[in-house]
Amino acid sequence: MNLTTHVSGYPRIGEDRELKKALEAFWRGQHGAAELDRVATELRHRHWQEQAELDFVAVNDFSLYDSMLDLACVLGVVPERFGPSGVPLTLERYFRMARGRSRVGGAPDVPALEMTKWFDTNYHYLVPELEKDTEFQRGWDKPIRETREAIAAGFRAKPVMVGPLTFLALSKRRDGGDPLEALGRLLPVYRELLRDLRRAGAEWVEVSEPILAERQDGVLLGALKTCWSEALTDGPKILLAVPFGGLGPARSILATSAVDGVHVDVTRAGAEVDALRKEWPRHKVLSLGVIDGRQIWRADLDALRNRVAGFRDRGNHLWIGSSCSLLHVPHSVDREKTLDPELRSWMAFAREKVAEIGAVAAAERPVDACTAAAEAARRRRQHAGVEDSGLRTELANLSAESFSRSEPVERRRALQSEALGLPLFPTTTIGSFPQTDDIRTLRSRYRRGLFGDAAYEAGLDVATAEAIRIQEDLGLDVLVHGEFERTDMVEFFGELLEGMVVTAQGWVQSYGSRCVKPPVIWGDIFRSQAMTVDRLRRAQAKTSKPLKGMLTGPVTILQWSFVRDDLSRSQVALQLAWAIRAEVVDLERAGLKIIQVDEPGLREGLPLAPKERRAYLDGAVRAFRLATSGVAGTTQIHTHMCYAEFEDVAAEIAALDADVITLEAARSGSSGWGGLVEAGLGSAVGPGVWDIHSPRVPSVEEMAEALRQGLKVLPAERLWVNPDCGLKTRGWEETRAALAHLVEAAERVAAEVKERELLTTG
Repeated sequence: MNLTTHVSGYPRIGEDRELKKALEAFWRGQHGAAELDRVATELRHRHWQEQAELDFVAVNDFSLYDSMLDLACVLGVVPERFGPSGVPLTLERYFRMARGRSRVGGAPDVPALEMTKWFDTNYHYLVPELEKDTEFQRGWDKPIRETREAIAAGFRAKPVMVGPLTFLALSKRRDGGDPLEALGRLLPVYRELLRDLRRAGAEWVEVSEPILAERQDGVLLGALKTCWSEALTDGPKILLAVPFGGLGPARSILATSAVDGVHVDVTRAGAEVDALRKEWPRHKVLSLGVIDGRQIWRADLDALRNRVAGFRDRGNHLWIGSSCSLLHVPHSVDREKTLDPELRSWMAFAREKVAEIGAVAAAERPVDACTAAAEAARRRRQHAGVEDSGLRTELANLSAESFSRSEPVERRRALQSEALGLPLFPTTTIGSFPQTDDIRTLRSRYRRGLFGDAAYEAGLDVATAEAIRIQEDLGLDVLVHGEFERTDMVEFFGELLEGMVVTAQGWVQSYGSRCVKPPVIWGDIFRSQAMTVDRLRRAQAKTSKPLKGMLTGPVTILQWSFVRDDLSRSQVALQLAWAIRAEVVDLERAGLKIIQVDEPGLREGLPLAPKERRAYLDGAVRAFRLATSGVAGTTQIHTHMCYAEFEDVAAEIAALDADVITLEAARSGSSGWGGLVEAGLGSAVGPGVWDIHSPRVPSVEEMAEALRQGLKVLPAERLWVNPDCGLKTRGWEETRAALAHLVEAAERVAAEVKERELLTTG
């Protein structure tokens, strides 16, 4: 018999990024709520149809911005600054929570919810805000409405919900308390929501608890018992899913709980599979997530069918699905018309993964599918470029000196102070400037072959010159060239490094309307030519102020790519680091005195399983140091990190031995970076004073106060002033206004410091 099949979610944005385009048109006021709803409805129905060969379609996985935000609205968790409680949710209010609002007319200035990374993925979620006494109440009816919509359209709907433990554990209480203390108040409301889903026609609801893959402490396991200690009267059957890791000690709790089944991420918890086969109660569903929802390589169908074969005696109580939501992979390989056909034959995106699930679950071996998968794997192993023995030997023979700067950070600080002559509280930006329609048109016309290299470079030079003029007029101290040639900080390098390839339509959602195309690492990586040197040399020649050479770090390129599965990630990271090192050295030779190697992906890559973290962190630090240790002490190495819990990797950030670290701090309101200093950080720090993912422009005093808070952690001589992140998604009007405030804030606080020093010495 064929096994029951399903997925835990599907890409939302549409194969042509229809959701992105509709959202941004709505935000610009080009169309109203009715048109946005029309596009969203059309996408949901299309995506359900693409899952139609499965036994269930995923429902409530679609979101206009983020599923954590959606559940907060469903449970009535809407902070007072976004409007009074108890009133119906509007789109304006929903997007105000996601994006904030600048002061306009009589409307108050409203900061957005904090945003950070979803476990070890590059997806960003919005962090719900709780009070000590938050009362939960039913608000938005989105899950109920979309379940009815799917059933009315003829689909067997399986709503997917973020679980109560994950929702609370990832929330933040404004008083710093433990959000899990609210579980007793949340559960009655959550259970009533589940009952309403049953009344809407849902047989099963998938309750996703990825927090169990990361935390398995007594508090959380006790909360798990509380959640499912008794059956849900008049409710749907519950499939409790744990993506991104294993069940661990939760396995025995769930086996005796009231849940009706578990969904296991076999790609991350393979060691538990045999134990589950023996121990999991046979009257409960065991759902195996055998198709990797985080990778794009074709599955070995015969191997997976063999693995599943030992469970088939469970009959209807055995399900087959994806390891996690397919949100993290592109839509369909069929869209890749320009990709090398050989490379394309190795890949499976969301639509192809749906077919793979069916092939694994089929009663009879699907000969054509299994044979094709095996042949693609054979050709991939034998393909030229997959292995470069010379490169591997070179990396294996690196000396210890390759991983260390020639002078300690204190000595470098003195050398760089003399070489650069920067003022107190140096001001800078993170790298990119607004990507206007003119810039996008320039790149598009060049890619379509409508003009040659000379005309393209001339157009970029004009944009760069204007960006430099604006920065000089604003009074910034350290400039950037604007990155107008780059669609994305990782994709750009993926197009230039050997062993990597960039797809044409392989978009995945990062947050909201922001989509990225992760490059594919298919072979050994090396730099065949300089990637940024000529352009940055020309940019530096346009100004007498120091200009940063902008590069993406090896760990972030690794984390934000689809990585080969036939070589360890640590080895791939070293290959990337060796390539970036060559670029760093060439930039120094070209006369750049400041080089920034961004690593926003470092914390994101931290494994959820504690036993795997040490090896990852050691490898990440080695990769960064290899990339940046080939320059003189007078050359200032910057790095940038954002939207992560920095304190989790404080010692490793200190061990990177960068000269300056710029951090996201404005959106999170975080002072957590102070833990870096306690961990021995010797670098200067630029805690962000402007949340660039919101359209609001913070006041001078707001930025100045953020700097004053920074002075409680570091001396003035080690503080920089900068936004949270790059500015490519912002417009020029708000960029100019915010940067003018930033410069004025730096000058204001510098004057205060100097005045205090005069009073002290006087």
